Amino acid sequence: MSYLSPALVRKGLELTLKSLKLDYIDLFLIHWPTGLKLSEGVLFPKDASGNLLYSDVDFCETWTVMESCKDAGLVRSIGVSNFNHKQLETLLRMPKLKYKPVCNQVECHPYLNQSKLLKYCKSNNIVLVGYSPLGSSPDPKWFNPNNPILLNDPELRKIGEKHNKTAAQVALRYQIQRDVVIIPKSFNPGRMKQNKEIFDFQLTDEEMKAIDGINKNCRYVIVKQLIDHPKYPFHEEY
Repeated sequence: MSYLSPALVRKGLELTLKSLKLDYIDLFLIHWPTGLKLSEGVLFPKDASGNLLYSDVDFCETWTVMESCKDAGLVRSIGVSNFNHKQLETLLRMPKLKYKPVCNQVECHPYLNQSKLLKYCKSNNIVLVGYSPLGSSPDPKWFNPNNPILLNDPELRKIGEKHNKTAAQVALRYQIQRDVVIIPKSFNPGRMKQNKEIFDFQLTDEEMKAIDGINKNCRYVIVKQLIDHPKYPFHEEY
């Protein structure tokens, strides 16, 4: 977020390529639309009171430089993350837009199914990538600890028993059938294996509707430190 300034976009990318020892990367994202001021070696720069130092950088200017990075062969595709539909629309309406975002990576799971944002993205040929597809751990630093635990949901467990699958596998399969790309995270080898075992069963239309019905618009990833930022994306419905 501290490298959204047009003068720093390519510099940040080249630092990443050097660190990874690569000539290019496949996908380059604007991680958040909320810019922060650059502070050398500090990921989240803060003032003396502990507040994040906001930047008023225009992410459309960031995008223009990202397009030039793609033209230079430093990246194969460019996209965004944590953008609401109005912010996506701002990008799509850029007068000299050369490349549309290939994806929008957002929190997405059965308790926050993002149905409206998914519909919008599909209508503009933007892939919706779902992070935290199994919910998130209740770390109060980043997440809302008062939210219910997704994988304890009785509907997911009931459907899982029918297919001899876990609630997690049902939640992941649900997204696959909605054309949402999922990126589950685990440090447990057994769960990693289970996360891949979702292509040998199919949820029925009735089961898909039942899972649609447990949506609570429940957002785990709120990043409350950014709530006052003028470009904070989650004040919008989608």
